[in-house]
Amino acid sequence: MKKTRFFSIFLLAVLLAGLAAPGASALTEPEIQCQAALLMDMETGAVIYAKNEHQEMYPASLTKIMTALLVLEAVEDGRLSMDQKITVSATSLLGLPEDGSTAGIQAGEIMTVEEILYCMLIVSANEACVILAEAVSGSADSFVEAMNAKAEVLDCQNTHFVNPHGLHDPRHYTSAWDMYLITQEALTHEEFLTICDTREITIPATNLSEPRILRNTNYLISPWKTRGYLNSDAHGVKTGSTSEAGHCLVSTALRGSLSFLSVVLNGDRRTLEDGEIRTYSFYDTNQLFRWGIENFAYQTVLKAKDPVQEVPVSLSKQDWVTVRPAHDVDVLLPNDLPPEDLEREITLLSETAEAPIAEGDVLGSLTLSYHDKEYATVDLLAMSSVEASRSQVFIRDAKLFLEQPWVRISAIAAAALILLLIIWKTFFSRRRYRYGRKVSGRKGYRGRKRR
Repeated sequence: MKKTRFFSIFLLAVLLAGLAAPGASALTEPEIQCQAALLMDMETGAVIYAKNEHQEMYPASLTKIMTALLVLEAVEDGRLSMDQKITVSATSLLGLPEDGSTAGIQAGEIMTVEEILYCMLIVSANEACVILAEAVSGSADSFVEAMNAKAEVLDCQNTHFVNPHGLHDPRHYTSAWDMYLITQEALTHEEFLTICDTREITIPATNLSEPRILRNTNYLISPWKTRGYLNSDAHGVKTGSTSEAGHCLVSTALRGSLSFLSVVLNGDRRTLEDGEIRTYSFYDTNQLFRWGIENFAYQTVLKAKDPVQEVPVSLSKQDWVTVRPAHDVDVLLPNDLPPEDLEREITLLSETAEAPIAEGDVLGSLTLSYHDKEYATVDLLAMSSVEASRSQVFIRDAKLFLEQPWVRISAIAAAALILLLIIWKTFFSRRRYRYGRKVSGRKGYRGRKRR
């Protein structure tokens, strides 16, 4: 009986200790085998999961996301058009390995920009990258310069390209975070995801080829080769693999109001004990999507109409003004983290706000966080207008005027001039006084008269 009671008390103590222990969330993160991984909330840009996200790694054919981005920008700028026909040059096919990904495009073949994009993004054709690079920049080398320039614009800190297709080169690298930045920009072009999310398409016959049937290499959306990874929530984006880069994948997932972007780099392909051949780029991505969808939800943590606090006011008969959030704030939170547990940090532009204040003026900001993880920052606006007091403004302006350096210097100069005038007047007056006495003495002289 005593042992049972002791054991019950012990379990209760452990439970209470667990509840009291600090932690941003009790969620158990998925075990990701890929060397680097990143799961982002596409709506807010919040990091949901990260592993070695800034480590430099080889991207393999994920490189083609950047290549597609530059091609679509050229289309948007009018330098190319999707239906523009391109005659494939012999130089665009040089130096490519025979066992690499290809759509069998031949020199002299005539295809549209759109058809070549499908070849590049659906079956990862390496020759398609060089063909499009020449169409955009005149040569592959010039195109690579543009790729690196774009990476710099996107603030990619750990990326350097040496070719447009991703065939291995030790100087050709990126990171999971940089691939997120590049993909996020590519997704601003509607045609990009339309192409990447295509399971199968037939490219019409050309002058040198019969119709081509292209099937997507992304097993999350295309079950033609294996059904073990099919995910109805997944959309696009791009696969990549070389012996040096391992198996890589960028993908998005959408369910209801939730939208995620996942990047995994350098995953293995293993044969398990039961004989299953598991490719971890697909397996880990599905784990990340499932974990995000099942354990996170958007919650309204601030409403625009709700007052936050009172801010002191100067130069007015009113001593304070109430501030509110600039807009409703919806945050993707773990299901086990109540919104009221978020910590609030208020930063005011000034400890005391000066009147006049107009309704809607920004007076500060509010940051929501939990255990050093920031979830949102929003401006704080004045809920009402505050009129200035004329007398207080006059006194303030007068004080500021007198505190200006040139006013002080002028005052000192004026005081010095007055002092000099006083000294000079005092000294000059004494001289005149003495001189006057002497003159008046002579006028009164009565000496001996001459005879």
